[in-house]
Amino acid sequence: MKDYIEERALEIAKYIISEKATVRQAAGVFGVSKSTVHKDVTERLPKINPLIANMVKEVLELNKAERHIRGGKATKMKYKAVND
Repeated sequence: MKDYIEERALEIAKYIISEKATVRQAAGVFGVSKSTVHKDVTERLPKINPLIANMVKEVLELNKAERHIRGGKATKMKYKAVND
């Protein structure tokens, strides 16, 4: 694996952990696709640093568990803006 890919994976992981960020948020900040972020943190990161990979996995699982709530809030805001 190339060095810049390992560095990117670690930087993305640190960002996700510190900000409790979603894959989509991390992709926007780092200017890469959601697929790249997902591959970095689920496939590459465990080979580089398993401890950090587990921490990222916990954040992503929490985000997955809460996504229906965020989706509902987004829909509520959308219709509130339309009706105002």
